[in-house]
Amino acid sequence: MTTTDTLRFATAGSVDDGKSTLVGRLLHDSKSVLADQLEAVEDASRARGRQNTDLALLTDGLRAEREQGITIDVAYRYFATPRRRFILADTPGHEQYTRNMVTGASTAELTVILVDARNGVVEQTRRHAAIAALLRVPHVVLAVNKMDLVDYSESVFAAITDEFVAYAEKLGITEVTAIPVSAFVGDNVVEPSAHMDWYGGPTVLDHLENVPTGAAATSAPGRFPVQYVTRPQTAELPDYRGYAGQIASGTLHVGQPVAVLPSGRTTTITSIDVLGRAAENAFAPQSVTVSLADDVDVCRGDLIAPTADLPPLAREVTATVCHVADQPLALGQRVLLKHATRTVKGIVKGIPSRLTLGDLSQHPSPERLVANDIGRVTIRTAEPLALDAYAASRRTGSFLLIDPADGTTLSAGMAE
Repeated sequence: MTTTDTLRFATAGSVDDGKSTLVGRLLHDSKSVLADQLEAVEDASRARGRQNTDLALLTDGLRAEREQGITIDVAYRYFATPRRRFILADTPGHEQYTRNMVTGASTAELTVILVDARNGVVEQTRRHAAIAALLRVPHVVLAVNKMDLVDYSESVFAAITDEFVAYAEKLGITEVTAIPVSAFVGDNVVEPSAHMDWYGGPTVLDHLENVPTGAAATSAPGRFPVQYVTRPQTAELPDYRGYAGQIASGTLHVGQPVAVLPSGRTTTITSIDVLGRAAENAFAPQSVTVSLADDVDVCRGDLIAPTADLPPLAREVTATVCHVADQPLALGQRVLLKHATRTVKGIVKGIPSRLTLGDLSQHPSPERLVANDIGRVTIRTAEPLALDAYAASRRTGSFLLIDPADGTTLSAGMAE
């Protein structure tokens, strides 16, 4: 399969909205559960006095890990159908784990947001929608769950959908696919429901199998963060110097004029090696080795980009961040900023505002951000960074703020 045959998606939902059951149903009904796993779940269900197999138990191991105090505890599930491979980021639902959703959704092309049909859109639903918007996840699915508990009411589904879509539009989310489901019964997860003849849309799996993928990474400007400089110095290659890494976005091709940032030196790509074979071009997210026409100074952390479309160089970064650490992020604090393969020293020069997710208002000048806060910050860096706007490139517009004392990740940032 090609890279476009894989969909990375994340699930999000409030506590008790049925997310674990939905994930379990999706794995079970798509026949992605091994026989011994299913047998263990059946035994555990009987031991708990359940008449039916509790598919939520398929993810219980994750819950146990969380109880042991793991901080960033997103668990990834891998499964496949004949049409596509999937990487599922399973994120917890409680408000205190908002930061975990940021981790899971940061690389996702689609987010499934669950809503309990009995409760409708709640504060955590709005929080998850806001994070999906901030992270610019291209596709959002609203899964209205537990439809069996509201008598499969079309009007209940329509009211929840209308409220969510109206809120999503305020966030800038233009595409929402709403699907009425009952994860417990199996309605519209993998198989179409026999109880909702008023619904003519896809099941969850149908939509996952057919949603477009991969376009954003290859359509963005070419960006190649250098991870490693390779110099074999063998008899066959005495003078060879190559630059290895993963293409973050866009495409590269032999003969392309490029610049090395932050130095700004220009040269031309003379060869591209993909998996040990010469190639005329390469694209994100391929891992490649590139050689250049001129003997320019290139090292780990540099960024190679086409001269026709260069990112701006700056020593002051304004961004939206989600604060993920238990210790606050404070005005004047010294940090490390990690962007792609480059890490530089910096200082928090300003915290202009903190986002209130309920009404999307901005609380001005909070002076610090605490765990799970989302706010705008300004960072002054010791060295220039080639940082794209996050709206233009999710890969090269994002960064991490790190505590220089112990290496703790403080915040995940999205450059403006």
